[in-house]
Amino acid sequence: MNKLIVILGPTASGKTRIAEKLAQEFNSEIVSADSRQIYRGMDIGTNKSPAYLVDIADPGQEFTAAQYKELAIKTIKEIQKKDKLPILVGGTGLYIQAIVDNLKIPKIKPNQILRKKLEKQSCEQLFNTLKKLDFETAQNIDKKNKRRLIRALEVCFAGQKFSQKTKGKKLFDILQIGIQVDKKILAQRIDKRVDEMIEQGLEDEVKSLGENIPETIGYQEFKLVGATLRGRPKNIAKIANLIKLHTRQYAKRQSTWFKRDKRIKWVKNYEEARSLIKSFLAS
Repeated sequence: MNKLIVILGPTASGKTRIAEKLAQEFNSEIVSADSRQIYRGMDIGTNKSPAYLVDIADPGQEFTAAQYKELAIKTIKEIQKKDKLPILVGGTGLYIQAIVDNLKIPKIKPNQILRKKLEKQSCEQLFNTLKKLDFETAQNIDKKNKRRLIRALEVCFAGQKFSQKTKGKKLFDILQIGIQVDKKILAQRIDKRVDEMIEQGLEDEVKSLGENIPETIGYQEFKLVGATLRGRPKNIAKIANLIKLHTRQYAKRQSTWFKRDKRIKWVKNYEEARSLIKSFLAS
């Protein structure tokens, strides 16, 4: 069975940097497992790096986990046909689990009437409802992303749950490596990254998206503080602090999701990851 490496962890854990270094050593190609990096024009706010399945959809476009799974499997197999080792890298738990366990993801058609009704609610209201209906999914979702919250609830109201997933036949021989970082260090990295995003021009990137500003961390904070698309935000520092807070909260939910999977081998650095991969490839 063809082998697949998965490098995962919370945002700002350093997984992408480690994966890129590993890819150079093991003749590998990287496939993204990030639900935000799939969107074009969102480069600074999602900290993009070169990989497959990046920039494949427009902001505002519907893109489901089922669509991701189909594209990811196809991409991984194409890399393997070139006699290269695919490395799946990201922090979106559902995307990763969809590949690792070959999940049968619910294919529920959009319900426009329900969506219009849910659109009137705040992200907080939607998130609280989701926690009651599908607590497991709520633990890994971006609770500030209205589109994803509505989609998760849409599945619930159709009588299914993302968390009630059926595992299919194993597709690959997989090694999952998690990047472990001290909580204080992770918080510092998140703060530093957000400051760098602001310096690199996140505000201009948000403006360039026009009316397509996504309801996700790093972008929707500009709306939350009353910033308009016509002028400079009144308080960029307040926006930065909100992004930091929301990112730390999201990182905590990511960690909670991953810790439930006992198959993940946790490492602290590149050398430990490299050693695990060498042993895995030799087996």
